[in-house]
Amino acid sequence: MEFLIDYGYVGVFIASFLAATVLPFSSELVLAGVLLAGASYWPTMIAATLGNFLGGMTCYWIGMTGKIEWVRKYLKMNVDRLLKVQRWLDGKGAWIGFFAFLPVIGDFIIVALGFLRANIWITAISMLLGKAFRYWLWMEFVFKVNPF
Repeated sequence: MEFLIDYGYVGVFIASFLAATVLPFSSELVLAGVLLAGASYWPTMIAATLGNFLGGMTCYWIGMTGKIEWVRKYLKMNVDRLLKVQRWLDGKGAWIGFFAFLPVIGDFIIVALGFLRANIWITAISMLLGKAFRYWLWMEFVFKVNPF
């Protein structure tokens, strides 16, 4: 992860994108490293939010294709769990995309919304707001506990 920190805002974007799609790691560590290395607040926030949002929209698109084999192959998701989340989401609306920032369940929410063909604009807006909220909370935490 150190090489991503060395790339600054681009590293935050890449880490955030990958964390929302295929890699099971925390983009928050890269974000904290970049912030503690002296990066500016808003460019870091924008890079993290956009990267994670675009990664989430990639998951939505994979879900929208309806191809279970892609979910297994590219997202490495437990399909039984995905179908359970999909049944739970059915009828709840695209605004539930706000909760895509939640650990463990967030990716399942977005893929399931894709499968359900939830309104893409509402899903995108709610997901963007949720992911921005997540990174804002994390960045505030990093600044509060910053030992420097």
